[in-house]
Amino acid sequence: MSPPPSSQKPITAIPKMASKLISLKDAIRDVIRDGDSVALGAALETDIPFAAIHEIVRQRKDDLTIVAPISDAGTDLLIGAGCVGGVRGAWVGNMMGGVGYNYRRACEQDVPRALAVHDYTNLSLGLALFAGASGVPYVPMRSLLGSDILKTNPEFKRAENPFPDPPEPVVLVPALVPDVAILCVQRADEGGTCHHWGSRGVAQEAALAAKRVIVITDEIVSQDAIASDPSRVLVPAHLVTAVCHVPAGQHPAPMTGRWKRDNDFFADYLARSKTREGYLAWLKEWVLDLPDHTAYRKKLGARLDELCIKGEALAAPVNYAAE
Repeated sequence: MSPPPSSQKPITAIPKMASKLISLKDAIRDVIRDGDSVALGAALETDIPFAAIHEIVRQRKDDLTIVAPISDAGTDLLIGAGCVGGVRGAWVGNMMGGVGYNYRRACEQDVPRALAVHDYTNLSLGLALFAGASGVPYVPMRSLLGSDILKTNPEFKRAENPFPDPPEPVVLVPALVPDVAILCVQRADEGGTCHHWGSRGVAQEAALAAKRVIVITDEIVSQDAIASDPSRVLVPAHLVTAVCHVPAGQHPAPMTGRWKRDNDFFADYLARSKTREGYLAWLKEWVLDLPDHTAYRKKLGARLDELCIKGEALAAPVNYAAE
């Protein structure tokens, strides 16, 4: 039974932290450098930072290595724009259409450039980020022994298990430490401490492993609002390099409780990116001809309002009282 309202104490105000709130354009300019490794899509199908992906293309960032657990069409988009020199992931494509056409052209024809592919399984990529987050040089796993990935990624090392039970060998998966992780969240304060709910995938591992973190938030709230529910904190402020207020910054991907997935948009990208010419026309229309995400949202128009989740399915209240 809930206590009466008179017994509920307000959250004590916490010391105000320095603001890290900057524009997305400035964050991409200042935080991401040519040649960096960048983790995208760490929450898997949801919360993919497409607004940041578009801005990376506009600023012509070069020779990036994309660490992509799942990035839907995001990594394929960057490959087609010529921003990517390498990929660490298990799959690159469009969730509703299979392997990405830009990815295939890069691998098969070196168009628009050659691509270095470092093969992972979904599990091994998650474990590599876990190792990076934990500050250990590698983690052991066994399932890779049943695959050919040891042939395509020589960074994985087969080793004897030093413990007698079980006696089977293991594969050592080296830690991944991305230069930058870009995360989309539902809300954050200006210092960068953020709340996220729904599927997290390996977003927290990516953030803890990365050297620099950009948080893209759908809403800016007070520090007290974040402090009221510490269990939903994805990344604390001291790990965040920049926080950017970009509503619908994940479009066309979904965001739990905020935005539905734009299936028609993904289908259009898939159809038009089938040819190099079609992809370049799509890129011009939806990225290069638009100065920023505000213009992108304006171009979406009423379509974006239809994608906005207006219903409520609220979690039950919890009690963090100490006495």
